[in-house]
Amino acid sequence: MPSAHFGDLDIALVRDIPSIENEWLCLERRDWNSLNQSLEWCRAWTTAHSSNLLAVTGAIGSRILFLLPLEIVEGRFGRIAQLPGGRFNNINTGLFDDSLAAPTAEELRQFKTKLARCLRGIADLVVIDGVPLEWNGVTHPLSGLASIENQNHSFQLPLFKTMEATLAQVNAKARRKKYRVQVRRLEAIGGFEYVVAQTVDEQHALLDVFFAQKGERLKAFGFPDVFAPASTRDFLHRLLDTPQHGDDRLLAMHAIRLKGQHDGHIAAVTGLSRKGGHVLCQFGSIDDSVGAVASPGELLFWLAIERSIEEGAALFDFGIGDQPYKRSWCNQETVQHDILLPVSAKGSVLSGLHLAQTGIKTLIKRDHRLYALAQRWRSRH
Repeated sequence: MPSAHFGDLDIALVRDIPSIENEWLCLERRDWNSLNQSLEWCRAWTTAHSSNLLAVTGAIGSRILFLLPLEIVEGRFGRIAQLPGGRFNNINTGLFDDSLAAPTAEELRQFKTKLARCLRGIADLVVIDGVPLEWNGVTHPLSGLASIENQNHSFQLPLFKTMEATLAQVNAKARRKKYRVQVRRLEAIGGFEYVVAQTVDEQHALLDVFFAQKGERLKAFGFPDVFAPASTRDFLHRLLDTPQHGDDRLLAMHAIRLKGQHDGHIAAVTGLSRKGGHVLCQFGSIDDSVGAVASPGELLFWLAIERSIEEGAALFDFGIGDQPYKRSWCNQETVQHDILLPVSAKGSVLSGLHLAQTGIKTLIKRDHRLYALAQRWRSRH
């Protein structure tokens, strides 16, 4: 039962991360807390981007009950304190202890005041984006501070004990038929194998294949390659080098590799994370130069979901972004919100700009004609 009151927390900014490492690791073990706020995830990001890792902590005495990882980003109009990982985070929760009771409106007001005080002179605006107000049946402690709905939703498929029971949620008959057709079409050109990278070298090699495939596909559609920056690639490679704890992993590479006349050809790649029963798809790519009619990307998701069920996972998460293939697999849609906490007068202006930008993006994405126009403009420019 919750026994600690939010209003009793002493809010502080910590620069010496090793001094709170044990407390951080303890908090991140709670299933509800996102893997995107784990210590290794945040360290990989800030190291790859040559930024400083900070943490706002909430403690009662010597016991830390709340931790918010941050990095400071210099913008055109001011300094923003944001969660490490940026657009590559699929779900953000911060880290909260089970014993922390839900805050009252007054306690949240006090929290904002304390947070602004400890970040004054360091940041103008705190942005905690991509926050589900409810996750796994638990209401987020900061849900009362939500500023605006994020323009992107995320999509999940609950996993049951068998593939059959799982598929019953999403038109099992059509799914099974599609799977059989995909397998037959690949067998007709020599067959395939489902690869779950085992060695570190194989993990890194498949990640490089993903970068090449994704880059080519985005180029073909005229879109910028968000995976092109060296810092982004360094970050993802660093995730592969982090220690694995049981079934949990920050990133693991899966692929479909063809056999026969196209032996060795990688038809599809995906990168998966896992924490507890939550499996999260971080990214995926295909090479449709061979076997495109078999939809190898869809087939890879089937195999990854099937393996996740065998390994006892409870949820397969396709992450943020609304795509037809996600809706075809998922029966759960999670709305996320952004929390904006101005620290200075500049921060209030930045908050207004962020709200306006998010509102425009949401409007465009919800109107198919506007979204199509935006995509064509993006392709040209």
